[in-house]
Amino acid sequence: MPVYKEKSGTWRVNYRFTDWTGANKQTTKRGFATRREAVAWEKEQSIKLKASLNMTFGSFVDLYTADMKCRVRENTWQSKDHIIRTKILPYFKDCKIGDINSRDVVTWQNELLSLTMDNGEHYSQNYLKTVHNQLSAIFNHAVKYYGLPKNPAALAGNMGKEEKKEMQFWTQEEYRKFADAIMDKPMSFYAFEMLYWTGIREGELLALTPADFDLSGGTVSINKSYQRIDGRDVITDPKTPKSKRVIRMPDFLVEEIEEFLQMLYGIEDDQRMFAVSKHFLHHEMDRGAAAAGVKRIRIHDLRHSHVNLLIHMGFSAVAIADRVGHESIDITYRYAHLFPSMQEEMVEKLNGIRKKEMEESKHVS
Repeated sequence: MPVYKEKSGTWRVNYRFTDWTGANKQTTKRGFATRREAVAWEKEQSIKLKASLNMTFGSFVDLYTADMKCRVRENTWQSKDHIIRTKILPYFKDCKIGDINSRDVVTWQNELLSLTMDNGEHYSQNYLKTVHNQLSAIFNHAVKYYGLPKNPAALAGNMGKEEKKEMQFWTQEEYRKFADAIMDKPMSFYAFEMLYWTGIREGELLALTPADFDLSGGTVSINKSYQRIDGRDVITDPKTPKSKRVIRMPDFLVEEIEEFLQMLYGIEDDQRMFAVSKHFLHHEMDRGAAAAGVKRIRIHDLRHSHVNLLIHMGFSAVAIADRVGHESIDITYRYAHLFPSMQEEMVEKLNGIRKKEMEESKHVS
């Protein structure tokens, strides 16, 4: 067995294997305190390579990571990875994945339900549901691709529940007061003009470049999103496939963006126009709301404000979904309570139909 004791007193493993292309490979793992630990690690690698359900949950997470990490946006994976490392692996890492049952999952749920954060509060219902869904997703992956007979997390049932966040928005008058208050900083003013009058997302705004605008046609193309990850500027695809869209801008906004581009002397076509951080926008939201005397809403609520504006202008849910890039019309219908009641108009038209029928019948007789 390729296990060796080093001069430092620790143990190392020279592990040979055949990869998915059929090529022979070798890897070395050092720093084991005992020979037993080194042998156990080498045995676990052999089990993992065969994708056996005798592998530990921790080893399966390595496979899950290799399978899934490249399929989602980097910031999305970071969120998933944090939950896996801090809320799931500490409980299940050394258990054989094929031995974990629904009772084990319930015990884990109860542990999380009893935990409190630094402020003494329990985790939110939303967060608990998200954590459970991540565990369930790992088991579903094992069921679908690695022969696990059933998903113990699904059998245990979910914990937590989705809490719908209050949907806030500014009226046009409130936004105008805010815009006047931040006009002293052009970067802030033009950024918030884009957010309010087009309904784009914060990440979509921060990824915009001059090349995305067709000012003669009055359009802006949304085809990417900006994230700050581990101190790096990262440009990703938009949130969903439907998020890629071309938005018509009102004439006054076209003129404003033209003015802004003239201020950005020497900017290249592929450079970010709004080269600021999300923190900067949040700070400006605080400053502007306080100066204007309007309620403080989230940056994302400007998107809600745009939808609210379009609803009250009489546009349909289908038309609005197309403009703001909702993946499903069902998302737009979450704003259903904002759509004006059409009951009176419906009754008038129904009465009109009957009235027309009666008049036609008189002519026939």
